[in-house]
Amino acid sequence: MIQASLIIIGDEILSGRTEDKNLAYLANWLGKIGINLSEVRVILDDEEAIIEAVNTLRKKYDYVFTTGGIGPTHDDITTDSIAKAFDVETRIDDDALEKMKEFLAGKELTEPLLKMLHIPEGGELIYSPATKAPGYKIDNVFVMAGIPKIMQGMLEGMYDYLEKGDIVHSKSLEIMIGESFFAEDLTKIQEKYPNVSVGSYPFSKDGVYGATIVLRSTKESELASCEFLVKELIAKF
Repeated sequence: MIQASLIIIGDEILSGRTEDKNLAYLANWLGKIGINLSEVRVILDDEEAIIEAVNTLRKKYDYVFTTGGIGPTHDDITTDSIAKAFDVETRIDDDALEKMKEFLAGKELTEPLLKMLHIPEGGELIYSPATKAPGYKIDNVFVMAGIPKIMQGMLEGMYDYLEKGDIVHSKSLEIMIGESFFAEDLTKIQEKYPNVSVGSYPFSKDGVYGATIVLRSTKESELASCEFLVKELIAKF
């Protein structure tokens, strides 16, 4: 299975001032093309933290995605940090500069705008329809904005760079009884179908305990057989 990781960069996320909305979107988007999001880190706008996370995760996973820290302000240090992780310099990309000049239509090209046009040497631009400021890829690391709509647009630009894996299919079923009553039976089902991920997520509705049983697998026939056994289990109660 193709595996990816996500690094969410931003003091504002860890302080609670800003709620991250990119994780769920990215996980769903990747799942639809057969890439499993296997690890997520949330880190400060800190050079050493970014370098360590990028260098660790790019060796561990097929792909690394980052969100946040590529804007025009002084605390947007993601690009400089990633360049240091790869031991390269940053440069203003000529294509990005031309697109920004066209977008500004004669207005002043300020230093903060120029900052957003820097990418590490060896990087390739990835644009979002929402902005003329690009994201980019370098090796297996994909660097995106933290603003959800811009990030989502950048993802679409990355589609052709990604190897597609086996699609993970899923089924969800509800059982209206506490987990302790069916846990052993569910364990036996999991043991019978090792190629199916069997998860149980408890809830309470109007004072009645239950659980959502989620089945996930790339093998549709085994998923269907496992689902049949889970339905039999639910019928017992």
